[in-house]
Amino acid sequence: MHQHKDLSRASLPDSYGAGYRNARILAICQGLFTCAISIDLTLTALTGYQLAPDKSLATLPFALITVAGAVVTWFAAFLIQRLGRRLSFALGALAGAIGGAISVWSVFHGHFWSFCIGTAGVGVFQAFAQYYRLAAADAVSAEFKSRAISTVLTGGVIAAVLGPALASWSKDLFPTALFSGAYLMVALLSLLSMIVLLVFYRDTEAVGGAAQATAAAETDAPPRSTAEIARQPVFVAALANNVVGSMVMMFIMTAAPLAAVACHHGIDDGANIIQWHLVGMYAPSFFAGALIKRCGLGPAVLAGVALNLACALIAMASTGLPAFYVALLCLGVGWNFMFVGGTTLLAQSYRPSERARAQGLSEFLRYAATALATLAAGPLLEHYGWSALNLAILPLLLICALVSVWWMLANAAAARNAAANTATAN
Repeated sequence: MHQHKDLSRASLPDSYGAGYRNARILAICQGLFTCAISIDLTLTALTGYQLAPDKSLATLPFALITVAGAVVTWFAAFLIQRLGRRLSFALGALAGAIGGAISVWSVFHGHFWSFCIGTAGVGVFQAFAQYYRLAAADAVSAEFKSRAISTVLTGGVIAAVLGPALASWSKDLFPTALFSGAYLMVALLSLLSMIVLLVFYRDTEAVGGAAQATAAAETDAPPRSTAEIARQPVFVAALANNVVGSMVMMFIMTAAPLAAVACHHGIDDGANIIQWHLVGMYAPSFFAGALIKRCGLGPAVLAGVALNLACALIAMASTGLPAFYVALLCLGVGWNFMFVGGTTLLAQSYRPSERARAQGLSEFLRYAATALATLAAGPLLEHYGWSALNLAILPLLLICALVSVWWMLANAAAARNAAANTATAN
């Protein structure tokens, strides 16, 4: 048994050990973050309605989670570069804890505007937490990036189920202030995440062998302009999969519970559809990395596009409850493939000196597009209906597929040229 264990460890390069340890720590933090944010997303619209002096402002606290995340995500990339990941991630979690505490105080005292500040603090936490997967990817060599990213996202599996359950259990902890107990849970989960980061996480870069030599060469090379980075096929494909995948997912997910109720299904059915969808989003992380390593990045992201297409076709074909479940499950799994694949592509598109600009640009654009999709989903559903919403995502999926194929062809051509140059040199 001892010999088998040693052989298993020996099969992995030294560069993977420390990086994978960090990925597992970040998976725990991802789970804590997902629990916290799912509580906020479950109850904030209701709490906003309860506190708002003008009921037309009821969704403002909910929107501020995404808006604050979009504003902070660009600056977070540069703060991470300056202070390091460990301290920056801990500061992000601290912002979530403060935001949760402010939300508790606001609910107890009936203050709407301070509640908005509290939810914005949770949005800041979200902005930093989105870099967990990229930190894991940067800490391992190229062949293990997909596996490290998938490991981080597995933290969301249990949290996707546990978060709404915690929201339901904790909202009545203080009978005199409905929902305040749930925001106390947000504060505690954020605080626990900060403690885990400070005690167990360590900043690590990919080291060892060819990976170390490549990293050293790229560090010595002068940084490219943002425009030059953004013109690369690998960066464009990464952006297409991350942005389109997240935009389509939020667009359909936001509208699905409302559409289910409009189609004469119960409110509990709408909640169960979303819970099933969340499982679809995170459960594939247990095998997505291995699947990408076996089949390749290109087929994996195209499979994600195909699953999103299946979601749209199923939703347009039927409004029965089984169709909602299957469509939203396809949407979740499709997002996972596109997100893991897109993040892996992004991690391959920059040199160490370019990391902050490349990651900041990609994450800002993804957040902005996701915020737009979230805000547009409700009004478009109201005016055009569920089938039209699903029809609207088809052009986006087509663009993503074409960009992914373009990158695959460019990557194949580059590999052929490299092989020809090696053969000539020999």
